[in-house]
Amino acid sequence: MAKEIWEWTKAIIIAIILAFIIRSFIFATSVVEGASMHPTLENGERVVFNKAIYYLSEPDRGDIVIIQRPSKNYVKRVIGLPNDVVEVKNHSLYINSQKQTQSYLDEEAIKSTSDFGPITVPEGEYFVMGDNRSISKDSRNGLGLIKEDEIIGRSELIIYPFDEFSLTR
Repeated sequence: MAKEIWEWTKAIIIAIILAFIIRSFIFATSVVEGASMHPTLENGERVVFNKAIYYLSEPDRGDIVIIQRPSKNYVKRVIGLPNDVVEVKNHSLYINSQKQTQSYLDEEAIKSTSDFGPITVPEGEYFVMGDNRSISKDSRNGLGLIKEDEIIGRSELIIYPFDEFSLTR
């Protein structure tokens, strides 16, 4: 009987340690607050984000990232990489003078994107925007450029509400 209890205790301890490691270093969850990522992500949705991905690689254009700031975390899309020149003119996004296709945006979001820039993204920083361009607090108006170490992960899955379960890419 004592041996069985020890085996169960050992299994529980291992499970707790594994859960701690996974939660601390690999995956975590975040709640989307507000409508700045609409229609891609909705207010109140819970997403799983990959904390390990940026140990192995750099954020890429189009990634939906979790940004850690002292007051709160933000969920935004990476638009400009280090050394990119970002500009919005006549409702169109240009990166390094090349017009970008933004298939993740609907026509209303594109039309509500006001002129901005051009701005050159410094080394070690990123330019981010919300998908709901008319109301998003992002690199254009309040968040500023994002330092690489402020990006704590890439959104992978919507896990709540359950009927919205899907990939976020």
